[in-house]
Amino acid sequence: MTVLVAGGGGFIGGHLVGSLLADGLAVRAVDRKPLEEWCQLHPDAQNIEGDVSLREVADDAVAGCTQVYNLACDMGGMGFIEQHKALCMLSVLSNTHLLVASRDHGVERYFFASTACVYPQSRQASSDAAGLRERDVYPADPEDGYGWEKLFSERMCRHFTEDFLVDTRVARYHSVYGPMGTWDGGREKAPAAICRKIALAKQTGVHEIEIWGDGHQTRSFQYVDDCIEGTQRLMASDVREPVNVGSAEAVSIEDLVKIVEDLAGITVKRRHDLSAPQGVRGRTSDNTLCRELLGWEPTTPLVDGLRVTYDWIERQVVARLEGR
Repeated sequence: MTVLVAGGGGFIGGHLVGSLLADGLAVRAVDRKPLEEWCQLHPDAQNIEGDVSLREVADDAVAGCTQVYNLACDMGGMGFIEQHKALCMLSVLSNTHLLVASRDHGVERYFFASTACVYPQSRQASSDAAGLRERDVYPADPEDGYGWEKLFSERMCRHFTEDFLVDTRVARYHSVYGPMGTWDGGREKAPAAICRKIALAKQTGVHEIEIWGDGHQTRSFQYVDDCIEGTQRLMASDVREPVNVGSAEAVSIEDLVKIVEDLAGITVKRRHDLSAPQGVRGRTSDNTLCRELLGWEPTTPLVDGLRVTYDWIERQVVARLEGR
């Protein structure tokens, strides 16, 4: 069968394409970015530059495919999503047109990548907030812009299953990090940003970095390999309800900095910007349902995933400083 990965030129999409190819599947990857800007370009896949938020592009991309993974969206870390709410919400067009095309072409199974940003902000108001359970999502009060788009798109998947028998799967990703991801430019998330700042401090000898907020806000960060495994397990399952795919290992931003400091072998001075975008105060995943339904949860310790991620980002920083 041929599998479509929409957003296949992105960070998670690129890793997913590689995993599907390794499983011996025929993969079509589509992304609106020029091919030379893809995070990973797999020569064994059919790689297409195209914007699936356009109806005709989505239809052409889905034609002939048995399964569809939709990871196409306009997003980034807090610095991006708080300043680009309309752009984030426009991603609803990609999911809508891919669902319509999947219905029209008889796609057997459809996956949508949702986010922990769909959860009510009131449940994330303290740094020691309890892990988020799937049933906590209503009454709705998601992250403005990005979270609303994802929650609406979840409902679209549900209703396309009910009304048109499109067999959908929905994963609520909690912050994903790893090599080959965005590490600068404003769309990077906290692990990549901290790795870049400390790598730059190490290379320049200026051992001081800026941290957004007071450093006590907490998150759970999921290594990309775990994200891909959870995605494929969910896709292969009979589970039609949204499921968390994320780590239950909560860590403060300050502790994240300490881990990366140890990996880099330096100590840095913190300069806190309390006016910078910070998002919710505390967010982590409750994996009870994931364990019950999939018999699995992410297992990569944060320090192990960060070691690989930091090494990769440090190489990018060195290459840039050397003009390569």
